[in-house]
Amino acid sequence: MKELRQTWRWFGPNDPVSLQDIKQTGAVGIVTALHHVPHGEVWSYEEIMERKALIESYGLTWDVVESVTIHEEIKTRTGNYQSWIEKYKESLSNLAKAGLRVITYNFMPVNDWTRTNLDYEMPDGSKALYFNWVDLAVFDIYILQRKNAAASYPANVVAEAETRHAAYTQEELDKIAGVVMFGIPGEKKITVEDMREKLSRYDNINADVLRSNLVYFLQQITPLCDELGLELAIHPDDPPIDILGLPRIVKNLEDVEFIINAVPNKSNGVCFCTGSFGANPNNDLPAMAKSLGSRVHFIHLRNTRRDAEGNFFEDDHLGGNTDMYAVMKELLKIQQDAPNQISFRPDHGHQMIDDLKKVTNPGYSCIGRLRGLAELRGLQLGILRSGL
Repeated sequence: MKELRQTWRWFGPNDPVSLQDIKQTGAVGIVTALHHVPHGEVWSYEEIMERKALIESYGLTWDVVESVTIHEEIKTRTGNYQSWIEKYKESLSNLAKAGLRVITYNFMPVNDWTRTNLDYEMPDGSKALYFNWVDLAVFDIYILQRKNAAASYPANVVAEAETRHAAYTQEELDKIAGVVMFGIPGEKKITVEDMREKLSRYDNINADVLRSNLVYFLQQITPLCDELGLELAIHPDDPPIDILGLPRIVKNLEDVEFIINAVPNKSNGVCFCTGSFGANPNNDLPAMAKSLGSRVHFIHLRNTRRDAEGNFFEDDHLGGNTDMYAVMKELLKIQQDAPNQISFRPDHGHQMIDDLKKVTNPGYSCIGRLRGLAELRGLQLGILRSGL
């Protein structure tokens, strides 16, 4: 029976977790991007091949591109969006020429993944990523000072945010702001002023408009991807709910099915992220995987644990609210009929053991992900040996 392919996210030569380290984890493939290239600019064939050669010099392979970031003018369909699409297509062509096949991307406005605490302490002393609605409201209402921000939250959250804001020191407020705007490791950080300016571009963009802009973008690039043999994998919104007044359009099965049905080209698929989808209590992840089937082009495996208010922290990979056994079983069924080996990576992980003494990329320290990958590899082997 065919296994899912074990990969590891690497943020390039400046990543504290080196390619030599990754060789020891059990991963065989690398998931990475040219993070130094400004968003929207062309990835040259020469730079792609240089990065690929570096990875292969360690006996690993570059399996998945995560991600070719989409310029904000494409998302808003304003300004020079058509020229940005042409540049995106040029990058796709160069990636295909270099032998890359799976391209992950997201269509989240302004912010990428969003958390409010990067070192939430677990009972065992390890540290996890955490999302708390009250702290987000503190940032939104009192730091960002978005117009009518309080209307986006329930009255009890607004009241608690007022209490917390009064109690927080300036240092604590600065820390919350830095966490909410943290973004992708290795990429340029934005300021509160930057975020205000970026948010203003979405003043007249609701979910329907954003969805239409995504469909237009996919209509422009999927014929080329079909021709080149590329597989696109859209990453779900993280968290899968509207935040900071911004619409989210990749939250659940209905959203993904709309995207696939609107642009049915064979290259159009999904990155099945159990962490992002799992943060929504209404999502049935095993059923979602079964329904999406061959449209699953890449997989992120992580687990979250929610509370009654919708706050969540990153739990152990086999813990949390998601039944990872049931999800893995459905994904392995998909793999048996897939023409290519589908890559998965252990997404996020606790900062633990020696990594607690090191400077690490939040969510991407070595030992926590190593534990997650070991557990997931064992789960996969057990399912395959016992039969699907």
